[in-house]
Parts: sequence; structure tokens; C-alpha cells
Amino acid sequence: MRIAFAGTPDFAVPCLNALSNAGVDLLAVYTQPDRPAGRGRNLRACAVKRAALDLGIPVRQPATLDEETDFLKAGKVDLLIVVAYGVILRRPSLLAPRLGCVNVHASLLPRWRGAAPIQRAIAAGDSQTGISLMQMDEGLDTGPVLAHASLPIQDDDTGQSLHDRLSVLGATLLTTSLDAISSGQLDPAPQASQGATYAHQLSRSESWINWDQRAIEIERSVRAFDPWPLTRSTLNGNVLLIRAAREAGRGQNAPTGTVVAIESDRIQVQASDGLIDILKLQKPGGKVLLVRDFLNGFSLREGDQFCSGPPGNADG
Repeated sequence: MRIAFAGTPDFAVPCLNALSNAGVDLLAVYTQPDRPAGRGRNLRACAVKRAALDLGIPVRQPATLDEETDFLKAGKVDLLIVVAYGVILRRPSLLAPRLGCVNVHASLLPRWRGAAPIQRAIAAGDSQTGISLMQMDEGLDTGPVLAHASLPIQDDDTGQSLHDRLSVLGATLLTTSLDAISSGQLDPAPQASQGATYAHQLSRSESWINWDQRAIEIERSVRAFDPWPLTRSTLNGNVLLIRAAREAGRGQNAPTGTVVAIESDRIQVQASDGLIDILKLQKPGGKVLLVRDFLNGFSLREGDQFCSGPPGNADG
């Protein structure tokens, strides 16, 4: 089977490696154009491009796949595999490969269509998630599902740890399904309209903790937004990144955001319905520190108050 692959970030690399190991004929790898990065704003290749070059697979970086329909048809591509590509595919691109385009999506569709399904699942408190192989159509993750595989979301999962497990699961499901896709043995199942949710792209603006939320909601946000955009809050004029936290039971009669207890391994803060333990913190640009190490260089007293929202928020 002649396959083209489209993907950009780390999440897509295990699928690309698995296809290479499976011995399929990989005609080309598509990634988004190189972007400026770092302080020097030099162009940087994405993870998939670097992996493809290491594998010796030709890399193509068009602004849109509409430019590639002639190439895909001339190359007699059977299937285009799309994994976190980040570019909308329109009808000409979808129809160019003989078997169309199959997307490896990091959720159990129709739940969490869209750009950030991993983080939204953690933040919502979902008990499980998974991978869906979807026959792509012109909608946003609305195509029929060819196969899926699920896994539980652990109580300590972060956005990074769940990302890593799902990327491996996606590669496994993809390679074990290739023969069935090629022979047409998989029966595409239309997505149910009931239960559909949309996973909006993450933004730095939502990284600011709202201490009026429930403790479990704050804990989930801390885990979901690790490694990006990272939850943060302002305390005594200092912006602090909250790198690990946990729900800690019933609270006190104190305003939300108030530091109610300071111990060697935790800082207890009042949320709307109880306490949350802060376990690790980080100053922007600094190291991630356990509470005992953080307190060695930061003055903190019971009664100090974290502000809700960004600096200057009137509700803080």
C-alpha cells in the first residue's frame, strides 16, 4: 500500500515510526512549514520533519494540501494518514488518495472533537479516553469512525503523560488496522450526534487559576495544562506557576485564594468548596521546586492570598 503521512508535533512521531517499521511504501511526509522559534526567532523544523529526515523519507511542506492533489494522484497514493497535522483538508485533498484520508484522533469520538482533546478530557474529569481512527470528511472531526481503542485516565495523569500514552496507543491501533483499511474490511460507523463535545484550542489566558472554582477543578487544570500553558497565580505581586497540586478535603471559613496552612511539603489554599494542597511551584524562568525548597527563598505567611485571574483582576 502506498501511503503519504501528514503530521507536525511529537504526538505524530510514533505513528510515523510505526508505519516505517511496518514496511509500507511511504511516498512522502507532509508537515507544516518551519516556524520561527526561540529568542533568535530562527526557523525550526517540527518533530515530524526531523523524524522523517532521520528515516530518509521525502518531506513536503506546502501551505495547503490543495497544492498537492496532482502529486498524490500522480504517485498513486492509496491512503493519506493524518495525525495532528494542524491544517484543514478540503475536498480535493480528501478525494486525491484512492482510499481517502484517515485521521488518528486522540479521543473517543464524538467526545472531544477539535484541537485539544487530551487536556480537555483531564480538565473535565473524564475517567477514560482513547484513540479513534476516523475516515476524514469536510467537517471538523465529524467523519465516520473505523476503529477505536480506549484507556483509563489515571488520577495523576498530566497533559504530558496522557499525551505520551495515547501517542503509543495511536501507533498501535493504526498499524494493526492497516490491512483491514486496505481491504475495506472496516465498517465506517457514523458518529452519534448525542454526546458530541468540542475541545477548544488551549490559550495562555485560561492558565490563570480562578480560586472560586472547586478544589478538584483546580487540581484537574494543574494536571491538564502541564506542560503548556501551565497554571499560574499571583501572590504578593509575584507570578508563580503551580506545577503540582491535589484536592485536600474540607476547608476553613476563609476567602478563596487564602493561604490557610504552610507545612514542609505543602501549602494549603482555600478554594470554593475546600482546600487544595500546592506541592510544587516554579518562578517563571526558574526551576520546578518542592514546597520545602521553594520556601527557602520565598517569604510566605498564613493569611496571604493568591489572586484569581491575571494580575490586576478586580476579583483577585
